[in-house]
Amino acid sequence: MRKVFGILSLCWKVYIGIIFLITALFFYPIIFPFLFSLENKKRSFRIFVVWSWTVRIFCGYFVRKEHKITPPKGPYLIVANHISYLDIFLMYSILPNHPFLFLGKSEILRYPLIKTYFKRLNIPVYRENRLKAAKSLIHASREVKNGWGLVIFPEGKIPDENPQMARFKGGAFQLAKNLAIPIVPLTFLNNHLLFSDPTLLLGPARPGVSRVYMHAHITPEEIKRMTQDELAKHCQQIIEAPLLKEYPELKSN
Repeated sequence: MRKVFGILSLCWKVYIGIIFLITALFFYPIIFPFLFSLENKKRSFRIFVVWSWTVRIFCGYFVRKEHKITPPKGPYLIVANHISYLDIFLMYSILPNHPFLFLGKSEILRYPLIKTYFKRLNIPVYRENRLKAAKSLIHASREVKNGWGLVIFPEGKIPDENPQMARFKGGAFQLAKNLAIPIVPLTFLNNHLLFSDPTLLLGPARPGVSRVYMHAHITPEEIKRMTQDELAKHCQQIIEAPLLKEYPELKSN
């Protein structure tokens, strides 16, 4: 029976891949002209929100916001756990009211079509090159001054022991302190069950309800009172709490 479910999950992953490719090709000529000026670039964010909703409709993904909190006036820094590639695409329709950019690993630039979208509308982080990594943070600071929010997954990748969280890296929190903007923590609770890592061919994948816990934001005043390490630990505890409640077995790990 497990093998049957695995094969069905694989078929679902293939279907999602096809939907993503078709919609990417459809929206590409609509979004592309907007990416070459600051004014039009922000308009392109609205198209990404529509794209996110389009994929959700065709793939049967619904979102339930647990403990819904109204975010502060932007710009702000969104930090979240990372349990599925679905986290990225759902973010646009979870927080559609203030434009944001992703800070993500530069490895994603290996994929030609995604490269165009990501490099123009987001910020690649070159973790193996300290000079390029520093330039990415300067780029992020400049975009915040232009009114953009930022999204960072401080674990740096989807953890091997999913959904158990990996230790947060500190860069996001030093950036928050430097920029003096609020932090909005989010917890994704079950996306790994709706769309697991594609390299796990028979890993779980199905339509359903994505559950996201929205936490109260952390103010710039609170951020200023904490060191970078204290802030990273504080955010990790906030984001991890709903996971420990949802999956009690994680407490013993």
